[in-house]
Amino acid sequence: MDEKIYILIVEDELEVMDALIKDLEKFEEFFPVEAANNADEARDVIDYILDHGHKVGLILCDHVLPGQNGVDLLIELQQLPEAAKSRKVLVTGQAGHEDTILAINKADLDHYIAKPWTKEQLEEVVLAELTDYVIANKKNLLPFMQILDAEKLSAAMRNNQMTDH
Repeated sequence: MDEKIYILIVEDELEVMDALIKDLEKFEEFFPVEAANNADEARDVIDYILDHGHKVGLILCDHVLPGQNGVDLLIELQQLPEAAKSRKVLVTGQAGHEDTILAINKADLDHYIAKPWTKEQLEEVVLAELTDYVIANKKNLLPFMQILDAEKLSAAMRNNQMTDH
């Protein structure tokens, strides 16, 4: 079984979820995209992905969700060994200063994208975060050269950051 690296989107507004999925189309061939409408569904999706031997490389999470908010979800996921390795991006227009600081300090937040985003901005952040994820977690970086930051991957290989050499 080939291990897949998933992108998880946690967003309760259908139109926003659809826009995020559409803007991430170029990554989907290499990084399947899954979606969840709330924290409970996100946990179920993560369990399913991990139970099938795959990884969650990137979590794009809204802050305002029904039930548990996005920052609290990301903090909770940071406590799980497999989810802690995931790159975490808060995509929101409503997280206050204190919530954002909490996410940075307690959830190891990697990036913050304010709504509305542009496709180019989203692609740039996703490219950078997935590149960092594979450098930190994959032994063989060559399969990712055609979709991720090839220059950064090459530098990582030159610096002998690959653990299988």
